[in-house]
Amino acid sequence: MTRWACCPEEERRNAHPPIIERNPMSEGKKNLEEQKQAWESNAVEASLKRIPERVSLQHSWGAPVERLHTPTEDPQGTYEEQLGFPGEYPFTRGVQPTMYRSRFWTMRQYAGFGNAKETNERFHYLLKSGQTGLSVAFDLPTQMGYDSDHPMARGEVGRTGVAIDSLKDMETLLDGLPIGKISTSMTINSTASVLLCMYIAVAEKQGIPWDQLRGTIQNDILKEYVARGTYIYPPAPSMRLITDIFAFCREQVPRWNPISISGYHIREAGATAVQEVAFTLAHAIAYVEAALEAGLEVDQFAPRLSFFFAAQNDLLEEVSKFRAARRLWARLMKNRFGAKLAKSCKLRFHTQTAGVTLTAQQPENNIVRVAIQALSAVLGGTQSLHTNSLDEAIALPTERSARIALRTQQIIAHESGAAQTVDPLAGSYYVESLTDQIEELANEYLDKIDQMGGAIKAIEAGFIQDEIAQSAYTLQKQIENTSRVVVGVNDFITEEPPLSGEQILRVDPAGEQAQVEALATLRNQERNQDAVEKALQDLSEAAKGEQNLLPFILSAVKTYATVGEISDILRKEFGIHRPSF
Repeated sequence: MTRWACCPEEERRNAHPPIIERNPMSEGKKNLEEQKQAWESNAVEASLKRIPERVSLQHSWGAPVERLHTPTEDPQGTYEEQLGFPGEYPFTRGVQPTMYRSRFWTMRQYAGFGNAKETNERFHYLLKSGQTGLSVAFDLPTQMGYDSDHPMARGEVGRTGVAIDSLKDMETLLDGLPIGKISTSMTINSTASVLLCMYIAVAEKQGIPWDQLRGTIQNDILKEYVARGTYIYPPAPSMRLITDIFAFCREQVPRWNPISISGYHIREAGATAVQEVAFTLAHAIAYVEAALEAGLEVDQFAPRLSFFFAAQNDLLEEVSKFRAARRLWARLMKNRFGAKLAKSCKLRFHTQTAGVTLTAQQPENNIVRVAIQALSAVLGGTQSLHTNSLDEAIALPTERSARIALRTQQIIAHESGAAQTVDPLAGSYYVESLTDQIEELANEYLDKIDQMGGAIKAIEAGFIQDEIAQSAYTLQKQIENTSRVVVGVNDFITEEPPLSGEQILRVDPAGEQAQVEALATLRNQERNQDAVEKALQDLSEAAKGEQNLLPFILSAVKTYATVGEISDILRKEFGIHRPSF
């Protein structure tokens, strides 16, 4: 298989509608009512044939809730350029014509702790509680490409997520879960290729065709260099793995999102809303350029790019941020990269409420914070949402706190009315002004990064890291001098005992030893070592050349080669990243 083999899906993908360019009216006022009627006759009707709207979208007095509100006229002639209609370029008002009137966002609760069996049980619990998608957290050894018995893994196995050493663990993790019917998000970066192959191998064992699999791997290594640190390899081979994943998914797993370009961790590290948008899109530009350089055409992969943003407490700033990011990305794809398909210009994103805003003091306050943040994501048009739990500043969430977090989404969906009309805050003087301002300031950052030679050069120079650090320092000083109030922390303080005992989920320390013992049993008794060694040797040889590495990784995974063994092969061939500043 070459890195960029012909895709059997190509004819179907080329059938996607092109970017709509409406003819501007020569008169000073544009008849938006006629424009709206045309949108309803075309985009809306096509959407309703695929997914009908929900019934009973009514106000309390019985009048129907209108699908979309627009100004009555557009004397400046800027409505289409700046806002447009939902589902149409520049997508400021949303990526789907009917948004949540037809289908709610995917409700995910990020989960993973201890061993695969424990996390599997939590997933079953969340699905029974109404969750509509899976979201997997992996422990640090898995993220860093170490097996549970590696000295670097000691004390970290199963702590911040689930420990996955081999296909056997992935089989346990997904046991009894309807992965052929729901989508799965996996927050994994350096070892994303390995975990994706494990997921595919499990699906194959369950008889699920690859083209039915839906989900996302984060696979965003650039933000690891600036915000999180769970990188392994230098940038160049890391980018090779990412573009190999792009190609493999396009050919073999066409409904899978091969990357989730993450502003979330950038924001968690202390970035402002403007920096979150700017640096996320700068990284996205680098990925697009890498894919183009590797030989793929933009409309072949861009429709499957996805994004991941944080939602913080300033509700209207966050709504404006999401709208600005959507418009800015659409313009970048059309004007900079020459995308022809409308779908290539859509910024589809997952949102997680902001872990950095949660407090150990008065943890019940976190329920309110999360509700405000989740509402901002919905008002801003997210496609998928995770709501943090009230106890996450202290420990991993208990079942009770995870259920409260999920119920927060369900109440917004079914009781708040926010999902009944599309882009309900459009036209607000404040929101539109702030949307424009965020886009303008983010563009200034992008220009500066371009002048430096792109995102990778900016990362190597420490520019992005320094900008985030300065913003984080400024925020911390504001909290310390109380110019920024954090309720229960620097004002409105009460004396109360911290959460303890059964209120906190604690990972059993004995689980690490059990995981290590199970891994030893796999290596010594349960797998064909000759097959493992051959698969790893084949991977090593492929890494020396230019072949797509995913088929070789998949072959190794199927022999029950471990995350650590596969990562060690690539460490040997690629080297490891050492920051130069």
